[in-house]
Amino acid sequence: MSSLSLKTLLAAFVGPSLVAAHGHVKNIVVNGLSYQAFDPSTFPYMQNPPKVAGWTAANTDNGFVGPESFAAGDIICHKSATNAGGHAVVAAGDKVFIQWDTWPESHKGPVIDYLANCGVAGCETVDKTALQFFKIDEVGLVDGTTAPGTWGSDQLIKNNNSWLVEIPPTIAPGFYVLRHEIIALHSAGQANGAQNYPQCFNLQVTGGGSVAPAGVKGMALYTATDPGILVNIYTPLASYKIPGPALIGGAVKIAQGSSAITASATAITSSAAASPVVATTTAVKPTTSSSTSSSAAAVAPTTAASVLATTKPATTAVPQTTAAAVPAATTKPATTSSSSTSSKPSTLSTSTKATAKVRVHPRDIAAS
Repeated sequence: MSSLSLKTLLAAFVGPSLVAAHGHVKNIVVNGLSYQAFDPSTFPYMQNPPKVAGWTAANTDNGFVGPESFAAGDIICHKSATNAGGHAVVAAGDKVFIQWDTWPESHKGPVIDYLANCGVAGCETVDKTALQFFKIDEVGLVDGTTAPGTWGSDQLIKNNNSWLVEIPPTIAPGFYVLRHEIIALHSAGQANGAQNYPQCFNLQVTGGGSVAPAGVKGMALYTATDPGILVNIYTPLASYKIPGPALIGGAVKIAQGSSAITASATAITSSAAASPVVATTTAVKPTTSSSTSSSAAAVAPTTAASVLATTKPATTAVPQTTAAAVPAATTKPATTSSSSTSSKPSTLSTSTKATAKVRVHPRDIAAS
């Protein structure tokens, strides 16, 4: 059988499963309140999709943004991204729990979080190309002794496909875009082989201090030849330079863990409002096993929580978190997250049956 025929067969049988394995953020949790993210598998096929805190994007195939697009708008908040219709409320110093529907173990790489101030008008109408992003969290190569190594993405998978990040306690109150990103490096040994998966959310940060960190525009965060973008992870690495600007001085590194959901909340659509609308109360029984981290204790994420929805709407939500945040100096390496069993992603019931479009990515086929 010719090489071309073999590649064609691989594309037909292996490609779709690899593409389907790519993930997206399904919700974020703030003080026990769960805010729905943009769902690329259902929202594009709905007549009136809900207004959520997550930015809309054309990643119906759960695809990526490649280095050839680093100077274009897609790198900011994903493909053809447009502003979210609402925002979530979080206090400076609070933690945001970001839940992916899935993430493939083969797609190893750093996990990075940024914030960008939207100004007094809010993030629902801001020009994304004008946003100045500053880095508040990053975990890159954790252990490179044996290729392809252990990475931030492995910690995310171990944490039930979820990530916990703290909003710096010193930043000024206001409206911010949280840019959460995984960079997959399984094909990064060749030019334009890295795969960026940015996900954006609108936040209203309350309290805090007065610090307004300088930032970098999204289209200037990376170049295709950055040492953390063009890199071969299949040889042992003694070190790895995480792409993008340095962490801001007020960034706080925390141990990974879970956040119990006590209620679901509707994204706020008015820039004047600062109180989330609680939609449904829930009761969640989180796991309590401790982290295997050698330097900090963290609670294992909820993997099989019993959720009981009540019919009576809640008037107030009682925030709960199961993860013990362990502040550390910005130079201290991130700790290993607690182990868990990956949970099955939830599905959204809609009046219109949606089917996500699947596109085969040649880079994944080559990597396989």
